[in-house]
Amino acid sequence: MIYTFNRRVAVAFAVSAALIATTGATALAEDWKPVKPVEMVIMAGQGGGADRLARLFQSMIQRENLSNMPILPVNKGGGSGAEALRYLKDKEGDAYVLMATLNSYYTTPLRTNIGVDIGEFTPIARMAIDTFVLWVSEESGITNLDEYVAAVKAAGQDWKMGGTGTGAEDSLVTAMLEKEFDLDMTYVPFEGGGAVAKALIGGHIDSTVNNPSEQMGFYNAGKSVPIAAFTTERIEAFPDTPTMTELGHDLVYAMQRSFVAPKDMPPEAVAYYTEMFGKLNALPEWQKYTADEALDPDFLTGADLQAYFLVERDKHAALLKAMGDGSS
Repeated sequence: MIYTFNRRVAVAFAVSAALIATTGATALAEDWKPVKPVEMVIMAGQGGGADRLARLFQSMIQRENLSNMPILPVNKGGGSGAEALRYLKDKEGDAYVLMATLNSYYTTPLRTNIGVDIGEFTPIARMAIDTFVLWVSEESGITNLDEYVAAVKAAGQDWKMGGTGTGAEDSLVTAMLEKEFDLDMTYVPFEGGGAVAKALIGGHIDSTVNNPSEQMGFYNAGKSVPIAAFTTERIEAFPDTPTMTELGHDLVYAMQRSFVAPKDMPPEAVAYYTEMFGKLNALPEWQKYTADEALDPDFLTGADLQAYFLVERDKHAALLKAMGDGSS
């Protein structure tokens, strides 16, 4: 998956797309408003990128009065998001459930027989594209990719790579590293990216591929070291951190941060939530957050978003197959 991290272009397109989407949805959305609280299901544990974003959005929506009813975040991260996916499937037609997604939205249904077809869900909005960085603790003494590879080879399976879930994003990126550098480490799954970041600093694991927002606090405190980014261009927040590409390794991977709804959500409710996220996307606070946390705002809705999901599902199916972890 080739992905270019160009923030200035992304911001311009994001804001204009938000205005277009909001204008188109307003008329239909005016005919419906929620009359009870809305669940915002998070298909990951607490403290990770998906959880942090969902709770940020919840607070912004409340503060800016973008919804006339409360938005209630609920974590359902069991089974690498399988719990959340099944929950959403069982809410067919419900106008009061949204789900915050990540790339396990594709991989979990491909790997497990949970009876979920994401093509049946209702797309609402893609808010951003997130990035991956290879991290070690400052105490490791490792400062570059060559040192990292040498250390992992010396440790073998004693080297512990922490990540969120099994067969999801972090484990896929780990598999990419193992294949590219002929490594054989032990992958340790956690429920959320926040727990992964803490485990690295606590010395319970040796490296991670955390999203920048999950590791940023420890990085700013000088406790973690970014070794290389899985992007085609350097991330603005880490100007001194090389990309895998510039180091001669074709390792590029990114993750969407989106919201979907159950199958057959009423059209007027879809319009309401699409308008809500469009207004949220245009807020200066959100644009500042994306810059501070190394996110690329990339707003997309409706049929275009569904087409994106299905293309990414096919890409992930091929990636899982190449990594020897296909559907069960």
